[in-house]
Amino acid sequence: MAGDDLKLFGLERSRAFAERVAAKLGVALARHEERDFEDGEHKARPLENLRGRDVFVIHSLYGEPGHGASDKLARLLFFIGALKDASAARVTAVVPYLAYARKDRKTQTRDPVTTRYVASLFEAVGTDLVVTIDVHNLAAFQNAFRCRTDHLEARPLFIEHFLRRLGDAAVAVVSPDIGGVKRAERFRDGLEKRLGREVPTAFLEKKRALGVVSGGAVIVGEVEGRVALIIDDLIATGTTIGLAARALRARNVAGVFAAASHGLFVGKAAEVLADPALDGMVVTDSVPPFRLAPDIAAKHLTVVETAPLFAEAIRRIHDGGSLVDLLDI
Repeated sequence: MAGDDLKLFGLERSRAFAERVAAKLGVALARHEERDFEDGEHKARPLENLRGRDVFVIHSLYGEPGHGASDKLARLLFFIGALKDASAARVTAVVPYLAYARKDRKTQTRDPVTTRYVASLFEAVGTDLVVTIDVHNLAAFQNAFRCRTDHLEARPLFIEHFLRRLGDAAVAVVSPDIGGVKRAERFRDGLEKRLGREVPTAFLEKKRALGVVSGGAVIVGEVEGRVALIIDDLIATGTTIGLAARALRARNVAGVFAAASHGLFVGKAAEVLADPALDGMVVTDSVPPFRLAPDIAAKHLTVVETAPLFAEAIRRIHDGGSLVDLLDI
């Protein structure tokens, strides 16, 4: 690992993930203090000299009982401000799950564009760089921030996962909606390269209004007789993936698997996961599957570790290496 000028912090609710990243880097987490007060306020401060150091702080901004996404965001922002006030040379926010990234445009009159507001908050406290993985809309994410951003992808991890399962099976890559077609095509390109054979893409055509999917769904593309891989950035209620799985079964596919970078698993997502139309799902550890019953998770879900990817990204950012090479597959 590079010199002592790198400091890595992990805020309390992301401590376990940060420790895994630190282990891959071969460094110890830097010391800090977090205090909660009786009136609901809190403070966090570093306990080490940071003057002139390259500082990284890890905090995944998913909501969980007792710690909402807004609370986690505020804690991260305040800590970044403290790091800058402690004369850190550069502060990088490493955010495996970036809250509010889905609200990136106006869909109704007077709608907020929350992605842009969150970006402004990061900039206001002096954040130099924000690193995340598989945001909902990459162009909106990149355009919202005026500070530097680096975007990682779980695509290489998912490709490695499925390569171990597919064997010689014919495969099709499926986007659960038109908006995700480019994501599915990038996954297809990487999978074709590794398999050495053609992999077609397909997508689900459906109707959605006010966040609710209505009516039937149609699969557009060549999928018959193939193992279908549904590729998405996240699963929340699982409604869209459930629709896609059932529509694929109606097209006589050989199997249906889903991959989503972020597994929120809210509402009736557990029912979708256990639906016989779906043979299995893989997610990353950006959000622990704490909302799922352990038996459901053990039987139907595979969680892929991203700590090695984030560790290597941190190493390359610190040393001036290439992230393009890291994600090339």
